[in-house]
Amino acid sequence: MNPDLIQENDLQSYVDGRLDPARQAAVEAYLAENPAERQRLLDYQRIDAELHRLFDPVLDEPIPAALRLAAQHRSRAPRIGLLQTAAAVGFMLIGGGLGWFAHERFSQPGLAQESFVQQALGAHAVYVSEVRHPVEVEASEAQHLVAWLSKRLGATIQAPTLSTLGFQLLGGRLLPDDGKPAAQFMYQDAGGRRLTLYVRRGLDNPRDTAFQFSQQDGKSAFYWVDRDLAYALIGDLERPVLDRAAHVVYQQLNP
Repeated sequence: MNPDLIQENDLQSYVDGRLDPARQAAVEAYLAENPAERQRLLDYQRIDAELHRLFDPVLDEPIPAALRLAAQHRSRAPRIGLLQTAAAVGFMLIGGGLGWFAHERFSQPGLAQESFVQQALGAHAVYVSEVRHPVEVEASEAQHLVAWLSKRLGATIQAPTLSTLGFQLLGGRLLPDDGKPAAQFMYQDAGGRRLTLYVRRGLDNPRDTAFQFSQQDGKSAFYWVDRDLAYALIGDLERPVLDRAAHVVYQQLNP
């Protein structure tokens, strides 16, 4: 397809879901030939979803009583004053929130975090397809496995339980990551789907310790930093399912 036929406003309208079926099909054909552009739009959709998650509840919140009273005491056009006050509050909340979001989310992750999640995704891709030897130490020796990996990482780590989500621990292994030891725990459900939890310590000056999302070759990862340990939960799962699993892991690590 001639890329000149697709304009930036077409791509933005595609992200917003405002294209007619014929134009949407044309954009999707263009994106199929341009993976970099497809990834850019996926990033936009992720940002849009995060903005809605963060700020939709704010828009539903009632106007604070103090501001309502202040507007009611205006001598002229009290109804307009109330609306102006509400608009001002809304813009301050959303503007302040967007400023925070831009600072925390639009900036690229630090190089250490990028390297960490790439290592975690790579390890997942290598071992998740193994049939006979997916792990180095099996779940039947879970106590030994956790103690061994904790000693090698120099920090107390855990193998969370994901049975409530239908996943059972298969075991784990020790891996190298940028000259430092890393741990990988592997889980599997009844349908054969697998999750891996990758753990490493010692990321230098992480820019963001909150949950972050990444995708590569159909594999999705939620990763975060908790004190001196970095975690990445990876699987070929729908994003909401993986998100829920990541929060289950986090809650078990922070009871």
